[in-house]
Amino acid sequence: MEGQIANPLQRFLSDYVPPQGVPDELLDSDGSVRPAWETFISRLAAMSPERLAIRISHGDRYLRDAGVYFRRYGPSDDATRDWPLSHVPILLSEADWAEISAGLTERADLLEKVVADLYGENRLVAQGHLPASLIAQNAEWLRPLVGVRPRSGHFLHFVAFDIGRGPDGSWWVLGDRTQAPSGAGFALENRIATARVYSDIYATADVARLAGFFREFRDTLMSMREMGESRVGILSPGPMNETYFEHAYIARYLGFTLLEGDDLAVRDGRLMVRTIDGFQPISVIWRRLDASWSDPLELREGSRIGTPGLVRAVRDGNVTMVNALGAGVLESRALMAFLPRLSEVLAGRPLRLPNIATWWCGEAGARAYVRENVEWMTLADAFSTGLSYETGGVTPPGTGFADWLERKGGGLVGQEKVRLSTAPALINGRLKPRPMSLRIFLARTGDRWIVMPGGFARIGHSAESNVLAMREGGRAADVWVPGDPGQQAESLVSPPRGTIVRTPRGALPSRAADNLFWLGRYVERSEYLVRLLRAYHARLAESESPGGPLLRLAAAHLKGFKCDPAQPVPVQLVNAIRAAHLSAGHVSDRFSVDGALALADLDRTAAEFADKVTPGDDAARAMSVLLRKLNGFTGLVHDNMYRFTGWRFLSLGRALERATNMAACLAAFTDPAAAAGSLDMAVEIGDSVMTHHRRYSVATTRETVFDLLGLDALNPRSVLSQFNDIERHLAHLPGAGEHRPTTPLARALLRARTDLALQTPETLDAAFLTRLIDEIADMSDQLTLAYLG
Repeated sequence: MEGQIANPLQRFLSDYVPPQGVPDELLDSDGSVRPAWETFISRLAAMSPERLAIRISHGDRYLRDAGVYFRRYGPSDDATRDWPLSHVPILLSEADWAEISAGLTERADLLEKVVADLYGENRLVAQGHLPASLIAQNAEWLRPLVGVRPRSGHFLHFVAFDIGRGPDGSWWVLGDRTQAPSGAGFALENRIATARVYSDIYATADVARLAGFFREFRDTLMSMREMGESRVGILSPGPMNETYFEHAYIARYLGFTLLEGDDLAVRDGRLMVRTIDGFQPISVIWRRLDASWSDPLELREGSRIGTPGLVRAVRDGNVTMVNALGAGVLESRALMAFLPRLSEVLAGRPLRLPNIATWWCGEAGARAYVRENVEWMTLADAFSTGLSYETGGVTPPGTGFADWLERKGGGLVGQEKVRLSTAPALINGRLKPRPMSLRIFLARTGDRWIVMPGGFARIGHSAESNVLAMREGGRAADVWVPGDPGQQAESLVSPPRGTIVRTPRGALPSRAADNLFWLGRYVERSEYLVRLLRAYHARLAESESPGGPLLRLAAAHLKGFKCDPAQPVPVQLVNAIRAAHLSAGHVSDRFSVDGALALADLDRTAAEFADKVTPGDDAARAMSVLLRKLNGFTGLVHDNMYRFTGWRFLSLGRALERATNMAACLAAFTDPAAAAGSLDMAVEIGDSVMTHHRRYSVATTRETVFDLLGLDALNPRSVLSQFNDIERHLAHLPGAGEHRPTTPLARALLRARTDLALQTPETLDAAFLTRLIDEIADMSDQLTLAYLG
């Protein structure tokens, strides 16, 4: 019986051979499976390759459906990439986790004391425990913040540490992340995807859950707000940041407002959010933006993603920054060389979890050490010996390292290169050892730190290299740590206490409203162009004379939208769809995942069609495909999108764009001198062919077309119907009300709607429609001035 059990495991591990002299997370030094892994790896080995492949596909499908991605930058490549999940979680023993948690909590306390001194009394430099040049030359030591005590009383609230197991089997800290640590949101997605792969194993394993960590941190941030309706926001550099998905995901998950620098303004020393209802106070910012970019007035003056005056608001004690501006100074690898001594000085004990061996080579004593030990080595030679150096500049090849260091006068840090422990990864269905590091997150709740029970593992792509970065082929894995036996599944939400309070109306930032408004316009513009192009190419396929009057009329109308009729899928259409996708990307925290995926699919399809579709019937069929995808997106918006203020701005954008396009369509195709068939084309473009047949017992005439597409309030394609929709949405926006003064926007709508309502099918003409288009444009301008500026 034992042999039957062992054989599958032995076969499964037959290709798993860790490198000599390197610890492995799965196998002990004698080759036996570590206790923490026994149950999991045995059940994994018992699965057939086919069953395991199906399970893995479940996890990958979840990540695709959830839209999880990262942005990879390169010389000519900044495209998004699917999230590279390593499908085997990292399992840590209770003893390992206890050691890691205690050591990192101690380290977080130490770093808090160090940064408080650097921006406060500065005793560490004055007493010679830290070299002045190490701090003064660090770009993240922000002089405008010296002497500023954070409003919360703490500089650090959310930190992360990269750790690895060294050759001696002990855990080492590889790096401190105190600026704006990333990865916590991805850790959540790793957990969900991995739980999908191993649903049965995960359900019965005592794996600590993550929701409680985020709930406690969220509640802590909420408790730091000022009284009243002050808010908590997450400050992001924007959609082009490589971890923007995580910013939007965390904002949705915690229920915070996702902000960019332009969303904020400082008024009378207080930080405010520009919303559609004017400026609203915000008193807690969890920043995912590097501090030096956060204020162009006092920090990096060239920054276009910061908020002028932000440092002043911090200095005046009116906002809590998580983490405090300037905390990034702690991320210097050179500082790690001094932390063991600083722990003795500030905490009275050695570091429980040591650094990877690090040397600061910027002072005379350090130069003497280097001269003695690597005197004749070039910088290239120094790299090859196992030391890596940060120089801040370029060393001429062949220059003696010690002589170069003497002339440099400091500024180098040496860090030992070691082989990290390996962990199992599935490579083409087989288990292989790959180097691994962990990122562990800590959050401050009151005066104590809590540790995320798990984290984020980086898995290298090659057994021979410590390269773990995902942009260079690395992957990410979930981390399982022991939880309480029989623990209940946790949720981020707590049971309600007292009366439920909804977020007040008007909390929508102006930037978000603007992106939703233009999302509506771009989607509607895309749909109109698709319908116009389908009608054009359907007739082109049937025409014996490509230069006939009706085709020339349609081509002229296309050119009015800057579309080249010779292009089956014009660049202008592709650009409109791409613009809609980008607008949605700016409001990922307020937009459904299904909607975003539908737009991404539409964007990909349009780009593919642009390269291969031919004129005529092929283009007409391609437009039908795009139209179905567009209608799928608009159906999601109509049926599933919560009727909050943002939905109204999206709907306003669609209504204004549809009114403009339909008025232009009527002006072009109802001219008395227009080619035969132009009226039927207008009805087809207006998606009203069946309605026309039902409502009118006569052939298509100018009067029936004007009535149906211009004046019929029951036709959702008519111009008048759009005005009615605009009126309904405006009634729900801030500033509207029965007894409020009439705004310029309301007057513009009233003027356009009244002018149209006074028309009859017999009096409508192109001149009137042209004027109406100008009035619609005025409505759009007034809407922008009132809410989006």
